[in-house]
Amino acid sequence: MVDNGIIEESSGPWASPIVLVKKKDGSTRFCVDYRKLIEITIKDSYPLPRIDDTLDALNGSQWFSTLDLKSGYWQVEIQPEDKEKTAFTTGEGLWQFKVMPFGLCNAPATFERLMETLLRGLTSEACLVYLDDIIIVGQTFQEHLNNIRKVFQRLQKANLKLSPKKCRFFRKEVSYLGHIISADGVKTDPEKTKAVVDWPRPETVHD
Repeated sequence: MVDNGIIEESSGPWASPIVLVKKKDGSTRFCVDYRKLIEITIKDSYPLPRIDDTLDALNGSQWFSTLDLKSGYWQVEIQPEDKEKTAFTTGEGLWQFKVMPFGLCNAPATFERLMETLLRGLTSEACLVYLDDIIIVGQTFQEHLNNIRKVFQRLQKANLKLSPKKCRFFRKEVSYLGHIISADGVKTDPEKTKAVVDWPRPETVHD
């Protein structure tokens, strides 16, 4: 994280504890417990889009591409005077983030504001954005291709990087925000309901 420009040593008065969260694949995710910092943080009221409104706006589209920003939050630099507030303790001293970490209560609002400002004039017509998930639409292949170019130009200008493995281009059907999107409409992604569908049928009152 130091070599990648994510964190740096800190000499400020702030410190939050770290927590290690086990992921589904067995690996461990490094997190910082910012609950105490959140208690004294002035909340940003910038709203996130309503998912149902976002999905409704996709009606009429024939072509779809989805983009995923690479470690989206980490592409947002923190104001110099606020870096020390993100500090955390380790066995090797005190460190602070140079970029926006996960766990801050205002991180989603900050990121959504950034993306909507960046894509202003394109949202609703060429694309829709929910945090680091972008969907580009089009009624014809050529219109869709032009919309992709427009979005890429904005991202390039802002020096935002994508995660190629998570991007999907020129599809007639895509998964987006837990739903399957196609020219036929919107339906829930079966992968999101699989756990409920496969839940064993109760055989006793106790079950």
